[in-house]
Amino acid sequence: MPDMSASLALTHLVPLAKEVDENKVTPGVLGFIVFAVMAVAVWGLMKSMNKQMQKVDFKEAPDAEAEKKAESKAPQG
Repeated sequence: MPDMSASLALTHLVPLAKEVDENKVTPGVLGFIVFAVMAVAVWGLMKSMNKQMQKVDFKEAPDAEAEKKAESKAPQG
């Protein structure tokens, strides 16, 4: 009995396969796998970059010229 339903399904699917344009190029499974690997790699790199940026402790040194200008503009009193 299973052979009958399999052959029946196959006879219905064969005409559908012929409708596909043979000149059309599609990425297929290999294209999907490559895209998925690249997406996982980018995710990993972003995660690593975020961890490295958390380690950075950046404090800007005060600008000496701006400090002098602020002192000179302050009212003397």
